[in-house]
Amino acid sequence: MKKKLNFGNIVLKTLMSIVGVTVLSIGATFLRGGKVGLDPFTAINTGISNKLGLGLGVYQLAVNFVIFLLILWLDRKKIGIGTFVNMILVGFEIQFFTQVYEQLFPEKITFLVIVADTVIGLLLFTLGSSLYMGPKLGVAPYDAIAPIFSKRLNSSYKITRIIQDVLFMVGALIMGGPVGFATIIVAFFTGPLITWWNEHVSDPLVDFIDHLTRPDTRNKVTVLLSAMGRRTYEATEVMQARLGRYSNSDLKTQQKIARRNLANSKQTYENCLAQYKMIEEELNKRKNQ
Repeated sequence: MKKKLNFGNIVLKTLMSIVGVTVLSIGATFLRGGKVGLDPFTAINTGISNKLGLGLGVYQLAVNFVIFLLILWLDRKKIGIGTFVNMILVGFEIQFFTQVYEQLFPEKITFLVIVADTVIGLLLFTLGSSLYMGPKLGVAPYDAIAPIFSKRLNSSYKITRIIQDVLFMVGALIMGGPVGFATIIVAFFTGPLITWWNEHVSDPLVDFIDHLTRPDTRNKVTVLLSAMGRRTYEATEVMQARLGRYSNSDLKTQQKIARRNLANSKQTYENCLAQYKMIEEELNKRKNQ
């Protein structure tokens, strides 16, 4: 029996991905405005598009389409609505927001501007990445390269992704793209920050969308707890599979997340227990009347 599509769920998650891509693009715009470097993929595309005299949006869309064909051939399971949202919008949105940024902030770059642009840019870039990937509607063509090749080569995803980013970063340097210390940060150190956004923003938002659009909402508390339990179980399976690949720093980060989840679960249990007791007391009171 085929599972019936929940269009409300898909629409809300697609909207979440679109918002995520927009936030990501605004973050990239701040990094570009502060001249501290862009992510490796956007940096090399910016450099080549400038040399060709093309707009970033048009050139990046063309490159994304070529990589998309490669992903379609190697592993089409990585493709979804989110793939098209990212590959079509990012370049054009960065191009548009850059024009807005230059009109709003025409002043010369100072040390304070660099610091502000770096912090705001990295926070928005990682938040947007988390939001667009959270609904699991497919990833950008560039983001699908490392998972596919790490699986085919039986290598660590983290190492494969670092190699990929370094190669594109070198290419950006050769082509005169905007490479700076923020490029290095994006390439090597944004993982924990994206994980934090996943934990505190994206995952709860996905759970809320699933809960809100579930056809049977008569027992909403049970449905929500079930969704949380299923997500926790899936996350545990993923962690078990990747445990040997984590560095000591990654393990400490995951330990902090697990400790926080444990505290939240304890609070949820105590709240549910208090609700159960109140309902039981009310039933006994009515029974004795």
